[in-house]
Amino acid sequence: MKKILITGGAGFLGSHLCEHLVKDGHDVLCVDNFFTGSKRNILHLMRHPHFELLRHDVTFPLYVEVEQIYNLACPASPIHYQFDPVQTTKTSVHGAINMLGLAKRVGARILQASTSEVYGDPEVHPQIESYWGRVNPIGPRSCYDEGKRCAETLFFDYQRQHNLDIKIIRIFNTYGPHMHPNDGRVVSNFIMQALRNEDITIYGDGAQTRSFCYVDDMIRGFVSMMESDTGFFGPVNVGNPDEFTILELAEKIIRYTASRSRLTFKPLPINDPKQRQPNIALAQEKLGWKPTITLDDGLKETIAYFRNLLNQ
Repeated sequence: MKKILITGGAGFLGSHLCEHLVKDGHDVLCVDNFFTGSKRNILHLMRHPHFELLRHDVTFPLYVEVEQIYNLACPASPIHYQFDPVQTTKTSVHGAINMLGLAKRVGARILQASTSEVYGDPEVHPQIESYWGRVNPIGPRSCYDEGKRCAETLFFDYQRQHNLDIKIIRIFNTYGPHMHPNDGRVVSNFIMQALRNEDITIYGDGAQTRSFCYVDDMIRGFVSMMESDTGFFGPVNVGNPDEFTILELAEKIIRYTASRSRLTFKPLPINDPKQRQPNIALAQEKLGWKPTITLDDGLKETIAYFRNLLNQ
């Protein structure tokens, strides 16, 4: 049994990670300020003897004794991270500094949940970890993109300066149960619109591509990276390399929901990337990890979750 801290533990990915680690027999401390996280996501864990919840904002220091830290705290959808962009940057940067300071003090291994957004609107396709990215530093998405890039910088500086045991993964588009129904992400948007038989809103012409990883595969990637060999710091891409256009995604969701929704088209948001696909060769080599759940199977599970939400 390890004592494990998960920041952002009541969020979409964090709640799944809490559940996974509790089931594995670890003692889990879930930390969240509930800006985007939800108690509903972790309600089933509240009475478990090896689960503990602490309301806390990672922009302030935290003093606990743990052996591993998963730093997931940060709003991750454009609607949420653009609502208070200054706080988003502070969460990424101050949060990283505080969690790195904690890891240094207690000698914990620490994993940073970074993002494919560090690649920006990429000129290299598919994206590999050695690519430095093409990011607008002053745009409306910059609070998230540059905040995560700065967090990676801090992690490597702490490793070089203090010999800290760090891990960094770059998360590509992930979906599944516990997603916020109004977070503005494409999968949740399309499913909610389809279940309500509303017009499905596509930004641009729908030809832009994304790669969608089901949450169970992503959580395996988290744990595999945390347990990987000392000295392998990353960053490592974790995502599904199967590439789909936004139009293909909309058509699948309409089919699986038996929806009467029609497609409507609106202008593409500023700095929205045209292509996003991970090269996962490094994850396969170093972690023995690759996704196993198809988009079709994952969408069916996710649709069932949102359908149940609407019926409550």
